[in-house]
Amino acid sequence: MLSVRAPIGRVNRAATDCGIGRGVMAIAGRRGIADTDFLEYALRMNEPRWSELESSGSVFSNLGRADLEQLQIPLPSLQEQHYLAHILGTLDDKIELNRKMNETLEAMARALFKSWFIDFDPVRAKAEGHDPGLPADIAALFPDSFQDSDLGEIPKGWDVKRLADLCSTQYGYTASAANEPVGPRYLRVTDINKRNWIEWSDVPYCAINADARDVYALHVGDLVVARMADPGKSAIIEEDVDAVFASYLVRLKTASLAQSYYIYGFLKSDLYTEYAEGAKSGSVQANMNAKVIVDARLVVPPAGLISQYFQIVHASRRCLVANVRQSRSAADLRDTLLPRLMSGQLELTSLGSV
Repeated sequence: MLSVRAPIGRVNRAATDCGIGRGVMAIAGRRGIADTDFLEYALRMNEPRWSELESSGSVFSNLGRADLEQLQIPLPSLQEQHYLAHILGTLDDKIELNRKMNETLEAMARALFKSWFIDFDPVRAKAEGHDPGLPADIAALFPDSFQDSDLGEIPKGWDVKRLADLCSTQYGYTASAANEPVGPRYLRVTDINKRNWIEWSDVPYCAINADARDVYALHVGDLVVARMADPGKSAIIEEDVDAVFASYLVRLKTASLAQSYYIYGFLKSDLYTEYAEGAKSGSVQANMNAKVIVDARLVVPPAGLISQYFQIVHASRRCLVANVRQSRSAADLRDTLLPRLMSGQLELTSLGSV
């Protein structure tokens, strides 16, 4: 399917039979002449062209059938079309597999945080005389009874604190985003509110002087939370990237990497989501200032248990980051191959079998 309204020319594949609205156009290859998978990639190659025309403001506000019928694309033999679509499709399949794996890893981390630090499952099991189902060294870190607190019943010996007790805050840098590498990457709300990891290749750049760059530079373990646009959405910096963060984000810095991942688990929990929903203010656009962001209260276990949680979660997050990097490389290879294969600059036979 091809978008005929903003964003103009965006190509998406329909995974199932479905109807389409007025803003899209359905396209399929003519039997014996064009492979539909091949057409998808041929149209994708033209996405930058439509985007440039749209952003220039000097041409159409939508894409019509006549515009598409005049579009010229290379059309090799049907066998070559199949082969080309297979090569590029294999890369897309790998990217999609990595995305699904990352969603699973993220869901597992959330489930672990909820079980240990919200539902207190291991403590409840021990209190009832049951085996918590954990390795002995980890089970020993959980108490076998509860105590009263401002947040209700919590494991004995654990504390209740505010985020403000555990981290410092800093507002981000105000600048205009640029597609060209005029400076460091410029992390914005839109770069953190769609996935539970950061796709750095999609993050734009910004111009910034050396002094400000040092002040706003992001480091591994930093947490960023949206204060406007999508208040409460968060991300953790897990790669050593030359980047700064935008003014609609608030940076949280903690005393250790283990503590950062514990707080990240809390920020991604339903508890913090509910807190953020209740704390939003503003008659025009919902927002949370830095003070409100870190005013949330949470249960804090002993350092030894936070360290154990970190070891487990950090291992899965390293796998997640590796998947993101692998997908980035696959996308770069696909985007490099696409115009060269379409133009005939690269012979299909030179690629061997996939």
